[in-house]
Amino acid sequence: MWNPPALPLLHRPSHARRTPRFLVGVDGGGTGTRVQLNSSSGLCLGVGRAGPSALGQGVAQAWTHVLQALQGAATQAGLDGIDPADCAIGLGLSGVTLLEQARAFIDAEPGFAFIALDSDGFTGVLGAHGGQPGAVLVSGTGSVGEALRRDGSRACVGGWGWAIGDEGSGAWLGRCAMQHAQRAFDGREAEGPLTTALIDRAGRSREGLLAWCAAAGQQGYASLAPLVFEMAERDSLAAALIDEAVRELESVVQALDPQAELPLVLAGSVAERLAAHFSEALRSRCVAAQGDAVAGALQLLQTSMLTMGGGE
Repeated sequence: MWNPPALPLLHRPSHARRTPRFLVGVDGGGTGTRVQLNSSSGLCLGVGRAGPSALGQGVAQAWTHVLQALQGAATQAGLDGIDPADCAIGLGLSGVTLLEQARAFIDAEPGFAFIALDSDGFTGVLGAHGGQPGAVLVSGTGSVGEALRRDGSRACVGGWGWAIGDEGSGAWLGRCAMQHAQRAFDGREAEGPLTTALIDRAGRSREGLLAWCAAAGQQGYASLAPLVFEMAERDSLAAALIDEAVRELESVVQALDPQAELPLVLAGSVAERLAAHFSEALRSRCVAAQGDAVAGALQLLQTSMLTMGGGE
């Protein structure tokens, strides 16, 4: 089983069937949930989607949206309904690394035959590399690097959240750009095309800037990142922020895989947009993803069932 030993969390009720009729893979985060329903032989029967299932937004909400998405997949498969007792489910969810939240989620489960729960980042690695060793650098709204190493150990670098970390992400780019806009508004820096655009967007008053920042949150700051990219060719500040984002993300990869021996998948809109800016050494290790986080959740489920004898 993969390290760290606290994850994945596995659960099989004592009354569960030995051979579930369906295998379910779940990718759940802060904006949405996607579920794939497979037959016991691995044939995809249907896919469903629902609202967010990040555990930080509440266990009850997470289960509500997982079950809604599962019902959507069952409907696509032509089933009138689906009983959790007929299903083994593998989930990659945001917030699982806070183990108190993860255990509360398991405790509230509605009667699945078998459950394997891990982070959405790790199921992303499993999906991207077909369950084999590899690394994934994610940079979209947030950023994180995760890897499954050749000795079976796991690594996670970054991902500390937009308010204090997530360097090189969309929210980080937007937050850094807004800091410069505030300095330009004060007269501590020269106002350039990027800072002018940001001040115009937020409001040309101190009160307007303060109100915008107070309400922005992660998504608000990430919404500014496209401006940084758009102006990089004609604004030295924007170009410098792009260069800094590249350095930050390359440092994540270096810490994630110091020996530079693992294949690397780039994921997320910002990472993909920055791909051409990365060093040749990093780009030479990049490979196309074999699958997504739902495929990784199914890989997690199958491996976990074999480990616990759930597939017998």
